Amino acid sequence: MFQFKSISLRIRIFFAMIILVLLASVLIVGVTIYQYDEQTKDYNISRFGRKEANTKKDIGYTLNKHQVDLVKSENLSEIFQKRIFEISDVQNLEISIYDLTGKLIITSTDAIKPFNNKSTDKIGAAILSELETSTEHRVFQTKVVENYSFETSFTYLHDLKLNRIGILKLEFSQDNTEQAKELEEFMSRLAYVYLLMLLIAVALAYFLSSYITRSIKTISDKIHETRLHKRNEKIDFESGSSEIITLVNAYNRMIDELQESAVKLAQSEREQAWREMAKQVAHEIKNPLTPMRLTVQSFERRFDPEDPKINQKLKEYSQTLIQQIDVMSSIASAFSDFAKMPTQKSEEVNVTEVVKLALDIFNEDYISYDFDQKEIIANLDKTQLIRIVTNLVKNATQATEGEEHPKIKVSVFAENDTIKISVSDNGKGIDEEVAHLIFEPKFTTKSSGMGLGLPMIKKIIEAYNGSIAFTSNENQGTIFTVTLPKK
Repeated sequence: MFQFKSISLRIRIFFAMIILVLLASVLIVGVTIYQYDEQTKDYNISRFGRKEANTKKDIGYTLNKHQVDLVKSENLSEIFQKRIFEISDVQNLEISIYDLTGKLIITSTDAIKPFNNKSTDKIGAAILSELETSTEHRVFQTKVVENYSFETSFTYLHDLKLNRIGILKLEFSQDNTEQAKELEEFMSRLAYVYLLMLLIAVALAYFLSSYITRSIKTISDKIHETRLHKRNEKIDFESGSSEIITLVNAYNRMIDELQESAVKLAQSEREQAWREMAKQVAHEIKNPLTPMRLTVQSFERRFDPEDPKINQKLKEYSQTLIQQIDVMSSIASAFSDFAKMPTQKSEEVNVTEVVKLALDIFNEDYISYDFDQKEIIANLDKTQLIRIVTNLVKNATQATEGEEHPKIKVSVFAENDTIKISVSDNGKGIDEEVAHLIFEPKFTTKSSGMGLGLPMIKKIIEAYNGSIAFTSNENQGTIFTVTLPKK
C-alpha cells in the first residue's frame, strides 16, 4: 500500500507548491464566477429599479391629469385603458393593475406570465399579506431560468389624497445570454493565463524544492557516512538559511564530540582487552603451575637417596614437570599467535590439493572430501589455508564426539571469482543463545581449550578480504562456510 511517509521531502515540497497553485486557481475561478453572477444580478435589479421608478412617475402623471373625485379604484380601467400600453412600450415591461382585493383590473398583456408560467388574474393571499405588513409596502421577487432573469414588484397605487386605490404589478424579463458569453470568453482567456501560471509554478516548484532540499541532502549524506571508528569530515557550508546553518553547526559539533568519544572508547577498549588478556593468561598459566607445585612438594617429602627406585621416580617427576612446562609454552604460543595479525603471503596454490593435504593428518574414516574441480588456483598462503581447514575439521570432530554415526563432509568449489570451503558435521550443533559469541576470543563450548581457534582463523580470512559464516541446528549439526577471493 502506498504510504505518504515514504515520499521524499523534495517531492513533498514540489507537489505542495503545485497543489497550492491549483487550489488558488480554483478559488480565483470560483470567486470570479460568483462575483460575475452577483454583478449581473445587481445590474438587473438596479435596471429594474430604474424602470419601476420611471413607470410609477408616468402612472402618477396619468392620475394627476384626472379630477380628484374620478381617481377611484373602479375607474382605473378607464383611466389606463390606452395609457398602460404606451407606458409598457416605453419602459419595455409588463404592467398589471389590481384592485385592493387582488383582482385583475387591467393589464398590458393578454397572458400574464409570472414565475410559475401560468396565467392568473388574481394576486395570491401570501403576496397581499406581505405587501400589507412590509415596511415599504413593496414585494419584490426575482428568479433566474436558464439565461433569463425575471424581476417582479408589487406596490400600492394612491389617489391624489394618498389613499390606496389599487395594486401595481410590474414584470420585467432580461436575456443574460450576452453576459454569459462575456463570462465564457473571460474564463477562456483566464484559462490561458492559469495554464501559463501553472507551467511557471511547476518550474519554480522544481527549482525551489531542489534548492531547499540540496542543503538537507548534503547533511543527510554526511550523516549517512558517519561512522564511529573512522575519521569523519565536517560540513563546509557557507551559504544557506539560518536553519540550515544551525543544523550544519550542530552536525559539526557532533563530529567533534564523536571524535573525542571514539578516542576515549578506543582507549577504553584497548585497556579492557589488555585486562581481559592478562586475566586469561594468568588463569591459563595457573592451571599447570598447580600440578607443578604439588609435584615438587611431593618429591621433596618423599625423596630418599637410599631408595632403590629413586632414579625411576626422579624420571617420573621430571616428565610431569616437562609436560606442564610444555602446556605453559603452548599457552604462550597461542596468545602470541592470536595477538599478532597473520602475515599476508600471496603464492599461487591449488586449493583442492592443499585442502586434501590438510585432511591427511586426520585418521577418522567418517571424514569425506568433495570438490568440483581438480584444480582451483588462487593466490593464498598455503600454511594459513591448512590452518583454517584443520581448525574447522578439528572442531567438527569434537562436535561429533559421542555420536553413534558421526559424519563430517569437507567441500571445495569455485563460484565466480571466489572459492568456497564448506565443513559440515552431524554433531550436537550450536545453541542459539551463544551463536553470536562463536567468533569472540576466549569463548568456547568445550571443556578444554582457550577459545582462540575460530577468532584466529577469522582474522586470517578477513586479512584476505574473505568471510566466514555458519548455520547450525541444535542436535542436527553445523555447517561452516569460508569464502576467499581467488586473487
